Amino acid sequence: MKVLVAVKRVIDYNVKIRVKPDNSDVDLTNVKMAMNPFCEIAVEEAVRLKEKGVATEVVAVTVGPKAAQEQLRTALALGADRAIHVETDERVESLGAAKALAKVVEQERPQLVILGKQAIDSDNNQVGQMLAALTGMPQATFASEVVVDGNGSEGDKLKVTREIDGGLQTIELALPAVVTTDLRLNEPRYAKLPDIMKAKKKPLDVVTPADLGIEVASRVKLLKVEPPAERQGGVKVGSVDELVDKLKNEAKVI
Repeated sequence: MKVLVAVKRVIDYNVKIRVKPDNSDVDLTNVKMAMNPFCEIAVEEAVRLKEKGVATEVVAVTVGPKAAQEQLRTALALGADRAIHVETDERVESLGAAKALAKVVEQERPQLVILGKQAIDSDNNQVGQMLAALTGMPQATFASEVVVDGNGSEGDKLKVTREIDGGLQTIELALPAVVTTDLRLNEPRYAKLPDIMKAKKKPLDVVTPADLGIEVASRVKLLKVEPPAERQGGVKVGSVDELVDKLKNEAKVI
């Protein structure tokens, strides 16, 4: 079974985000970048399937600038066998990414596609669903457990436990399928130095959107970026009556 894993380059989650002085965008100058944490979970799950003997090949793919190859090399160091980079300097929104991934799926014909449920920069939670719609594949989102029933061949079943508002839901899909990962699916491993060195020699193919016959230019115009409002300091009140008065007349929440 071939597993395709999509990864995205984002600002490291430990970094405090800065906004440009003109509020035109987020300031990326000298900012540490990393693989999206949900994508790390997706890579880990694909590698675990390979270690169990279910998956035979893990292919990592990303859509983005040349610098995104750093995240692909990270995926290779974590256990992916090869990588595909759809290189573009355009601002890629969810639909553009899904269209590019759909073309890669068409060429690679994986039995399973795993993505993080969302990226921590845009928080859209859209690409997995859009990819499933474009490819006509069944989908399972917010997966907290993934079990392949069979050897991963086309038509085999995939059982996915997913997190919903009311608790947990287990669904069964026929392969090939699209799965998006939630936080509790697994705990990603750290790349070891020998694996990082080996990753430099693993295949990494570069294509452009034009090679795939698509356009990924954004149809969304970014108007303004603002930092969140500074949190105001709290006050102490002397009685319940005073608290109720402030909530009613100052905060106006009751």
